[in-house]
Amino acid sequence: MKTGIIGLPQVGKTSLFRILTKAQLSEHAKANPREAHVGVAKVPDERLDRLAALYNPKKLTHASVEYVDVGAIGQEALKESAYLGHLRGVDALAHVIRAFDDPAIAHVGPIDPLRDLKNVEFDLMVSDLGQIEKRLERVEKDLKKMRSADLEKEFDLLKRAKVHLETERPLRELEMTPEDKKRFRGFMFLSEKPILFVLNVSESTALGTDLEAAVSKYKLNEVASRPNAAAAAICGKVEAELAEMSDADAAEFLSSYGLKESGLVRLIRSTYALLGLMSFFTAGEDECRAWTIPVRTRAVEAAGAIHSDLQHHFIRAETIRWDQLLEAGSEANARARGTLRLEGKDYIVQDGDVMHIRHSG
Repeated sequence: MKTGIIGLPQVGKTSLFRILTKAQLSEHAKANPREAHVGVAKVPDERLDRLAALYNPKKLTHASVEYVDVGAIGQEALKESAYLGHLRGVDALAHVIRAFDDPAIAHVGPIDPLRDLKNVEFDLMVSDLGQIEKRLERVEKDLKKMRSADLEKEFDLLKRAKVHLETERPLRELEMTPEDKKRFRGFMFLSEKPILFVLNVSESTALGTDLEAAVSKYKLNEVASRPNAAAAAICGKVEAELAEMSDADAAEFLSSYGLKESGLVRLIRSTYALLGLMSFFTAGEDECRAWTIPVRTRAVEAAGAIHSDLQHHFIRAETIRWDQLLEAGSEANARARGTLRLEGKDYIVQDGDVMHIRHSG
């Protein structure tokens, strides 16, 4: 899963990227703001940590998310092929929006997150519209030479997408059949990608309350409730301080703000939900590990996420909820209680399932 971090200048998106991925940018990278920076963030998961405490494994492997930080967005940047290439290659977008006051960081006009959100959305749609118009010209010429059912379907879909964009609605809100989505896949349209709006708010003594209220306060409820969109709030300044602390100090620091978890945990969780992803676990003395799969994945396909041979030679999946396993204290106890079950290949894996794949390989 790859998420592109976008935003206007001076909103804190590169700081967020560094905090998420713990990446140290070189002086060369800082001097070249148009370059994309790629890093991997570990997905915090208390469930996996508690399973590891039970098994004391040799290895603990969390799920991970790849983030791509690109330069400040705008119509000029979106005309650059390299910039476009980085953005088109991601699965989702995290749009960081300034909602903090800081006289030391320049900002044009008053702080207005909803205005900034709409401006960036407009730029993404303009980019897609230009791409669609060029493709329509090409398809129209090809149809004059030779009629084709596939080309006609593409032509009709592109025309529908063009009309949709001209009403200033992003392509992620366009109703499409699975066939339409497959036809669109190769274009990698920017406004079609699922998007998480990330409000970067000011530090305050009531930060916990402020973060919960931020989406409503800045009038993002309506846009965040649209298809394939969501919103979250963080305080970049506080997250930067947390990143430098030990776990014990971080917990105490969060508590002083009335928070139980960092904004990054909520941000990653929101990204997972937006993309329709979840985690299941494998647990043992050698390794405790989280695996990322789409929601409503069958057991046989989840086995394939571990290794293709397990999918090919799948027999059954020994399955138990993570909290039931902790409550039982061991797999043997869980088996005796009847909470460890055998599931077939069509079982729909649930978020937090602990699985052991039985196979014939």
